[in-house]
Order: sequence, then C-alpha cells, then structure tokens
Amino acid sequence: MLYLHRSLHTVCLLCAVALCGVRAWALDAHGLALIVNTADPASVETAAYYRLKRDVPAANVIEVAFANDAAALPREEFERVYAEVQKRLPPGIQAFALAWTRPWRAACMGMTAAFAFGYDEAFCSATCGPTRASRYFNGGQGVPAYLPMPRPAMMLAGESLQEVRRLIDRGVAADFSYPKGTVYLVRTEDLARNVRAVHFEETKSRIPGLLFDIVPVARAAQRDAVAGYFTGAVNVPAIPTLGFLPGAPADHLTSFGGQLLNNPGQMSALEWLKGGATASYGTVVEPCNHLAKFPHPGILMGNYAQGDTLIEAYWKSVAWPGEGVFIGEPLARPYGTRVVQDVDGWWVESHTAAGRRAVVETALSSRGPFQPVATIDLPAGYARQKLAGLIALAVRLR
Repeated sequence: MLYLHRSLHTVCLLCAVALCGVRAWALDAHGLALIVNTADPASVETAAYYRLKRDVPAANVIEVAFANDAAALPREEFERVYAEVQKRLPPGIQAFALAWTRPWRAACMGMTAAFAFGYDEAFCSATCGPTRASRYFNGGQGVPAYLPMPRPAMMLAGESLQEVRRLIDRGVAADFSYPKGTVYLVRTEDLARNVRAVHFEETKSRIPGLLFDIVPVARAAQRDAVAGYFTGAVNVPAIPTLGFLPGAPADHLTSFGGQLLNNPGQMSALEWLKGGATASYGTVVEPCNHLAKFPHPGILMGNYAQGDTLIEAYWKSVAWPGEGVFIGEPLARPYGTRVVQDVDGWWVESHTAAGRRAVVETALSSRGPFQPVATIDLPAGYARQKLAGLIALAVRLR
C-alpha cells in the first residue's frame, strides 16, 4: 500500500492504491536508519549528503564511533557498536544504511549481514560449507518461519566522497523513472564462477516487463541502457564500456568481490559503482561457489520490477547472505506504483508488464479500516491514469 496524506477541503484523506502483482508500498526514508561513524570524516559527510537527498528524519540518524583503519571489526568491537545502535533505534525501523566503506567485515560476517542479523557465527562457514539461511530470501516463500527476520543493510560505499555522492544521486534519479533498458546475463568460460548461468534461461522467460539478453562474455561490452548486469568472473574489464541506467544493479560471482579496498587479486564490487551501477554485492571471505551465497538475478530483478526498493530486492535474492556485503543506494525504486498530484490533478502512475486493475481505498488513519472507493483498469506498459474524480468521491465519502 502507498498511503497518501493530503488535506482536501479540510478533510484529511489517506488514499491507498493497490495493484495486483505490483507493490504500491515500499521502504522509504522513515523506515531507514542511517548509521554514521563519527570517527570517519567521510562517513559524517556521506550521512549529511544522504540526509539531504533522501530527507531522512533526524531521529533515524544514529552516531557511533569505531576505528576505520582495517577491513574488519573484531567481534567484541562490533557487538559494542551494534548494541549501541539497537538501544537508540526509533520505532518503525526496517532497514539500515551504513555510511562508510571501511570496515566491510565484522569478524567472519559481512558488515551488512552483521547489522541485519546481529553477530551470529551460524551465518559463517569455516570450510566452504552452508550457512544459516535468511528468512528474507525470496520474500519468505518456502523459508522456515523459525529463522530470524533481518533488517536489511546496505553500505553507502565508494573509493571517494565524490563517488559516493554520485552513487546517491543515481539512486535518487532512479525513482519512478520506469527505465526502458536491458538486463544482461553474461556467460563466461570460467566454469567455477559461471554457475549462475543455470538460472539465466528461466529468468529471461519468467519475468515479464523487463528485457533480458543472455550473452557470452565476448559480446558483453559496449552496451548502452543497461538496467542490470550479472556475470561470473575474477575481473570484468567491460565495465567502462557499459552505460548503466540510474538504479541498475550489477555484480560478478567471485570469491572476494566484497573485499572493497586494496583487493589486488580479484575485482572489488566497488568497480561496479565506480562504473555507474547503483548497487552491487560481493563476499568478504571464501564462500566457494555455492549459488545460495550469491544473488539470484531472477529473484532480484523480479522483485525490483514489482516495486521493491533496491535494498529489498537485492536482499531477497541471496539465500545465505552471512558472508557477503551489499553496497549501493538502498532506496532507489525505478518501478512500482505511486500516486502524484500536479497542476492537472491527481494521477496514479505505474509501470506494468500487463494490464492490471488498481483498487483505490481510503481511510482516515494509516491503520484503517480502509474502504474501496473505485477501481481503475491500467493498460500494459507505463500507465498514467487521472484520479481527480476518485479523490473527489473519497472526500464525499468522508
């Protein structure tokens, strides 16, 4: 649901627009805690810029202090920081934005997983084995209810403050942009890292509304309007030739993509952000090539196209995220449904793969109860439908 608060003829109206198969509600800045390391000047500046661009409430900004001169925080230090954050969380927080690049590990866990679950070595594997699964995976479908439910976390990361600002700007620019680009699923000759290719054909055939292209690595460069890019390789030299659209995720399956800085042996996931992607993922310790430890492109793009924010969609795509780190702008939301008001009145906007029916409901409180007012038939593709008559009707009902 997307709740829209407006004063119309002194009546406070909450209008909820729900589309079958398309999320009208998603995470926003009010549900996001912004964690700042005051010992890191770049973290402080990143947080200030993010607050400005995303209008994060002051109560959601939590300042902590810890050393940022190493790749990993010791477990004891992380648990001190985490406990401080937990004590200061305001009600309603559903996710974290971490305003730093280093450290990206908390002992054996990826930093984003450690914030999402709390420190728990069940999410680590000493010898390439399985780890505890995430209840968030695939929206919880088929996942045991007894597993802990995380608050997803994503790092606002970059090699410089300028890169992080550009990343944030891309995320903001992505919102409701309904991009018409291509998601590239790239096969490589690296047998150990090409394992996600087993999902490519199903991803291409089962996700409506997005254009997918399965290509060999030899033809995977010089691409424009890139809405997503997924491959398996130690390095991806094609990145400078790719024209990423705002909001595009991209990652490469390899062992140490999550070792963000000073990673001479394998390409850091930061290279995707430097090249114009809006989010990426990599593992911080040796995971071996378990598919469950890496993003499933179909689940990621499927949820993204249905209206999830980038942090929600990315987290849903990894079954065992304990050894990985998510980086990017968490609130980017190119797809989905929104209700807007301009000089011509009220409109519902949606990007859908097939014609859908919107149900407009109203209530005086976000807690409801909601009552249906009317329905709208939306054509396939991008749709913009005027709501002025429905809003007037809702006002009369109230």
